[in-house]
Amino acid sequence: MSASALSWLPARGRRPGPLPAPELALVKLGGSLITDKTREASPRLDVIDRMAAEIAQARRKRPDLRLVLGHGSGSFGHPMAARYGVERGGLSDWRGYAETAAAAQRLNRLVVEALLREGIPAVSVQPSASARSVRGRLVALDSETVRALLSKGLVPLLYGDVTLDEAQGCAIISTEEIFCLLARRLRPDRLIEVGEVDGVYAPGSTMVVDQIDERNAREVLAGLGEARGVDVTGGMVSKVRLMLEMVCRAPGLEGRIISGMRPGLLAEVLADPATPGGTTIVSHQPTVALQSF
Repeated sequence: MSASALSWLPARGRRPGPLPAPELALVKLGGSLITDKTREASPRLDVIDRMAAEIAQARRKRPDLRLVLGHGSGSFGHPMAARYGVERGGLSDWRGYAETAAAAQRLNRLVVEALLREGIPAVSVQPSASARSVRGRLVALDSETVRALLSKGLVPLLYGDVTLDEAQGCAIISTEEIFCLLARRLRPDRLIEVGEVDGVYAPGSTMVVDQIDERNAREVLAGLGEARGVDVTGGMVSKVRLMLEMVCRAPGLEGRIISGMRPGLLAEVLADPATPGGTTIVSHQPTVALQSF
């Protein structure tokens, strides 16, 4: 029998090769999606429930898919932070820090409960318990707890929160900043940002940009507008910048910005990365790109 024929026979007594590592995805539910940012402390409970159901649907299709979830603070944390100026630091009344943290936690509890109802073993991880920042930029966060939860088959859930700041006393950290730090330590395969728009719009247009990379990033960023409602973390401009930073620092990581207003899209994208829709953010020249934005 020829060697080519033997290659079709099962390998007996041979140890199988290593299985590919399960995919890890970071998924953020935007504050503008899960709350009405024009009305303070107004959750969109129907959207939160649907997002939880879509995540559960994707997990049934992809049992090996590991997830770290996050969400913005929307109309819960942002108005409170703006009222006291928490994002600027230098507080004369630290009650504002506590009130902002409590507002973010109230929204987080709604998201946790929705996920648990769908059978997702979500565990809330409070960022402010370990986070530290310098001039509003996150520099430290306990990632080992997140890693340990993942190893038990659990789904960590983080959120935009307050932080003590070494330079200005206190600050606000966005979920994107948290994911940026986690991406360097956990090496995820995908980052998915779920908002209420179809993706990133081309400057002066209602057309969605299919892909952002080092070739068009400056032009796209220059054309982005202001956030709708109160947003103390910089809106879409900050989101895109931080996602660019993440894909630059983690080779092979792909970012996606999609709409959570299109029922079923999140479930499809989670189950199949090739699903079309939204804006993809990648880097072909990480070192060059990171210095450019």
